[in-house]
Amino acid sequence: MTVIIRTTQPEDLIPLTALMHEYVVGFYNNLWPGDEAIHLLINNLLNHQIGVQFVAEQDNQLIGFSTLYFTYSTMKAERVAIMNDLFVVEAFRDSEVETKLFEQCQQYTREYGCPYMSWITAETNVRAQQLFERLGATRGAWVNYSIT
Repeated sequence: MTVIIRTTQPEDLIPLTALMHEYVVGFYNNLWPGDEAIHLLINNLLNHQIGVQFVAEQDNQLIGFSTLYFTYSTMKAERVAIMNDLFVVEAFRDSEVETKLFEQCQQYTREYGCPYMSWITAETNVRAQQLFERLGATRGAWVNYSIT
């Protein structure tokens, strides 16, 4: 059973919405922003202006996704990539699917001339931290803040 990693296509809208619901509500226990808002986000990512989304597919079923957003770094004076999401369904965690999605984000970052890709993960998401460290990532020294 081969896993295919590819950029999101318009026909992925409905199955990707379901996968993102599993991620937002099922995995992170957050409130669902609504299908309309998610559809707008997916459609905005399809043109690769604000970012790009990749899906993992096996047997015509979406089993994971990752999302890169673009911003700029004053310190680098260049566009950089932020990996905002990397999610696979439970049956494929701790498998090559996570690695392939991560590597696709990393490859895209390099191909499009971004000097680096960064991301954050929940402090309690030890599985993800182990994956990132196994793939050669370095834990950053910056402290993450947010405000509502």
